Amino acid sequence: MRSSKEFWIALGIGAAIGGAVALLYAPQSGAATRRRLRRGLEELGDNLEEAGDYLKDQAEHLGKEAQRLIDASKDRFENAIDAATDAVKSANKAARSVTKLV
Repeated sequence: MRSSKEFWIALGIGAAIGGAVALLYAPQSGAATRRRLRRGLEELGDNLEEAGDYLKDQAEHLGKEAQRLIDASKDRFENAIDAATDAVKSANKAARSVTKLV
């Protein structure tokens, strides 16, 4: 988890430095550069919105899968308890039969 966090921090710093250098060496006028930046930020906002929707969908999907696995585990656990209970009852019945013979 730590290396992932470091990656995103380094990516953000690199993007900021790259953006600053690009602005300093831009061959366009300030107005044209601002227009391009505004368009780029709008596109970034759209992309972030799409990414947020994607993450929301994936979180919902993972939640459903987790619930499905929990339900399946409960069923298996209940079946195991039922089988163990039946085995104990059979063992008690057999033990009572043996003690009656003795």
